[in-house]
Amino acid sequence: MACRFGIILAAAISFFPLSLSAQTAPTDEAPPQITLSVPSGVPLRLYLARRVPKRLGAPVEAKLLESVFAFDREVLPAGTVALGEVNRVQPVGKWERARAIVNGDFTPLHLAQVEFTTLVLPDGRRLATHTVETVGLTSIYTEPSNKPSKKKHPSAGPQSQNGGILGTAKQTAKDQINGAINSRTRGIADIVRGPNKKEKLIDFLWAKLPYHPQYVRRGTRFDASLRDPLPFGFLPVKPADFTALGSQPLPDSVVHVRLLTALDSASAKLGQEVKAVVTAPLFSPDHRLVFPEGTSLTGTVVLAKRARFFHRPGQLRFNFQRIDLPEEVARMRFASPASAPLSTPAILAAAEGSGTAPIKVDSEGGVQAKESKTRFIAPVISLMIASRAADNDAGHHDASGTAGGNGNVGGRTLGGASGFGMLGALAAQSSRYVGMAFGYYGLAWSVYSNVIARGGEVQFDKNAVMEIKFGTRKPPKGANFQAAEGGAEQ
Repeated sequence: MACRFGIILAAAISFFPLSLSAQTAPTDEAPPQITLSVPSGVPLRLYLARRVPKRLGAPVEAKLLESVFAFDREVLPAGTVALGEVNRVQPVGKWERARAIVNGDFTPLHLAQVEFTTLVLPDGRRLATHTVETVGLTSIYTEPSNKPSKKKHPSAGPQSQNGGILGTAKQTAKDQINGAINSRTRGIADIVRGPNKKEKLIDFLWAKLPYHPQYVRRGTRFDASLRDPLPFGFLPVKPADFTALGSQPLPDSVVHVRLLTALDSASAKLGQEVKAVVTAPLFSPDHRLVFPEGTSLTGTVVLAKRARFFHRPGQLRFNFQRIDLPEEVARMRFASPASAPLSTPAILAAAEGSGTAPIKVDSEGGVQAKESKTRFIAPVISLMIASRAADNDAGHHDASGTAGGNGNVGGRTLGGASGFGMLGALAAQSSRYVGMAFGYYGLAWSVYSNVIARGGEVQFDKNAVMEIKFGTRKPPKGANFQAAEGGAEQ
């Protein structure tokens, strides 16, 4: 009897572990996970919250202009504060130094290289980071005013906000146009029309002196690339949530990208490969993920014309044909149906240019530098100043009736300022011939730079931001970029 009971007990013990392991086996398999990380090399698009002296060790505070994403999540929201310091000061290039000298600025100009070390999120959390040393860009970002705007009529609908890449591209183009106007009005237009009038007036007056302190203006833009990745943990994923991953996007869908290939209309070649990477996820109308952050786009240059004399602008056109999901995503089992590269045409919809000239993107994706018609005003003003400086009629003689050194003080002062800034205005007091020479020098330089010189080039630095639209259409008859139709339409 005892022997029979022992046999039954042994059989029960051997049965139950098998049953338990069979029940728990399905729950042991963990769902697939995606790494949430901002890789090294990704630029943080920042703007200065306050002006910074170009001095070694000077503290720097900036704010994040646009959100940073990892896969399909926002990990660094816009408005995140970046803290750092000026860790290197170096002289400007010889050409820029010479150009400043001929305009009467003898200050030993420097570039301030900034490194950011801490990120402060809106909820107060601090993240240690390490960015590549970088100098400020040519564009200035102006924060929206906190003052309440005038109420609009209810029928007008909600006020549109120019957010994202398109908004900053429009802001940059506006800055470049204002910069062109300022170059012809000696910076006065920027003081009269823009915000921060007191700060701009001080900078304007300092810049007119032959020697002056140097600052990086508030609002100056920085693209600070990360030296090290920023980890944000892992994201468990369900295959059912990613049924649209890597699928064909709808026509006219727009995705935000960052250019990985620097382009310049002066040096680009037909057929040159162009690469970009998606910086913000693209979702379908029913909010299913189509392209995550990190998706790569590959295309080619189909038109490149360098700028020519008499201000004929440069032109550039490129498009994308191939799309690859991020490597980690492509290896996932749920991404296997779309793991192969997707071939679909895509063209440029909007962009933030990196050159000094503003750019214009047409409906077919062609880019052209814009030339302001107001540039013809500057030579006319310079001609009037030169004529005034050379006016040595009897009415401008001194009290003794001889053509002395004190005649035509106003005219020669204007002539000296036109050709050599404040230093030229002071030097012109020594003789009317000096003021006249400076006036004609200013006229010659104005005619050359505004009428004869080459037009603006289309320039995109590495990490330039763009909006890419999927699906192309045949350019209408007489389009500016008709010559590129062989490589543009798919």
